[in-house]
Amino acid sequence: MPKAYEAITDDLGPPRTRAVRDNRRHQWEKDRARRPSAERAATGATEHDTGVETRDLVFHAKYREVRAPKAVADAFSVPVGTVLLERTFRTRCAAETAPFSLITSYLVRDMIAANPDLLDDSKEPWPGGTQNQLRTVGIEVDRIEERVTARPPTPAEARQLELPADTSVLLLRKTSYDIHDCVVDLTEITLPGDRTELLFTAFLERW
Repeated sequence: MPKAYEAITDDLGPPRTRAVRDNRRHQWEKDRARRPSAERAATGATEHDTGVETRDLVFHAKYREVRAPKAVADAFSVPVGTVLLERTFRTRCAAETAPFSLITSYLVRDMIAANPDLLDDSKEPWPGGTQNQLRTVGIEVDRIEERVTARPPTPAEARQLELPADTSVLLLRKTSYDIHDCVVDLTEITLPGDRTELLFTAFLERW
């Protein structure tokens, strides 16, 4: 977890909370997915990345069913038009007005329908996040791939993230695979370039 809650100030706006997204978070999330409910509820991925306490966060989630367009269907290896659960998440510091990121996640509905709670956004925030949700229907995540690109924001993104002029966004596409090598979650995250740090740590096996 980052050493401490940190806000940054620039000449173009109010203080902003900085987030550090470390790839070691995925193992932390997997380990946490099997913890008791009370322990899972005590903290989450946003707290992990920012150092902000749960009580100082404002969280919003919205679910809806959509038909898979070709790009998403290809990622899941399902037919175009397959019913997906589209989930959008927005989390911000209570003292700020802009979210840390814009998150859209896709799950194949039939893959998770055995647990009706997974289709209900009123159950959010879910203790233990997506890995625990998938665990409730017998799915274990084996690996996660993340691809990052950058571009200028759309007007809507700039407005929602309250970006300073000439600030780029980072586009992170996160693909989760289960132990059978099937894609079980596809998440697209738009991160503000002025207050996001991506940290990659590689552990090397000893000779």
